[in-house]
Amino acid sequence: MNDSTLVGALLGLIEGLTEFVPVSSTAHLLLAGHFLGFKSPGNSFEVLVQLGAILAILSVYFARLWKLLTDLPSSPQARRFVAGILLAFLPAAVIGALAHDFIKSVLFESTAMICWVLIGGGIILLMIDRMTLTPKYTNVMDYPLPLAFKIGLFQCLAMIPGTSRSGATIVGALLMGADKRSAAEFSFFLAMPTMVGAFALDLYKNYDKLAYDDVVTIAVGFVMAFIAGVIVVRSLLDFVSRHGFALFAWWRIIVGVLGLVGLQLLS
Repeated sequence: MNDSTLVGALLGLIEGLTEFVPVSSTAHLLLAGHFLGFKSPGNSFEVLVQLGAILAILSVYFARLWKLLTDLPSSPQARRFVAGILLAFLPAAVIGALAHDFIKSVLFESTAMICWVLIGGGIILLMIDRMTLTPKYTNVMDYPLPLAFKIGLFQCLAMIPGTSRSGATIVGALLMGADKRSAAEFSFFLAMPTMVGAFALDLYKNYDKLAYDDVVTIAVGFVMAFIAGVIVVRSLLDFVSRHGFALFAWWRIIVGVLGLVGLQLLS
């Protein structure tokens, strides 16, 4: 196993551990890659390795997804839920397609900005976690369509590396009346079309830039992301129900500060 494959395995592990928690997997991958001297063609690794996390959540939620599919013809609740997920996905799909090149070539390269966004997002998450909010929605299947669309607008903030897709959607849901468990669960479901769309778009734009070694590195990262992702998805809902998001907020702040220190030491 060569050095790039080992780095791919480490970054895949980081992806799986951070994709579904509000700490920004992209920020962690970009910062780790920066300090390890790892650079993928077109920054494609950071997006394509998400396939492992996608399959992790699909495997854990397979039974629920299958029931949802079979209930669609007869259940208005199931149809509303699927419509809500698609509606929430729409804003990110449009903005992601239009701004893809700017995000990858400019925002992904702004390492200091990523650190500051991590810190700022951690402070916001601490504030939200300590607020006394009275939930109106505790069942993810009962989210009304306007609520789903607004959560989708919050997801667009994650176009800025360091924001966190799950963090943006969870915070948006909490502010609009969802409880912590259902907010995290809606973020899981919304991750499926969002990550599949990002994966497909990035593969389409960068497949011709990938060499054999790049594909091997991505494949190893995918396997590690899948294994770690399964563990996180199986445990996260119970954890946030009991403990909230403070741990993730402090983690963001610590990583952001360490990143800025590291950049100063290497400058």
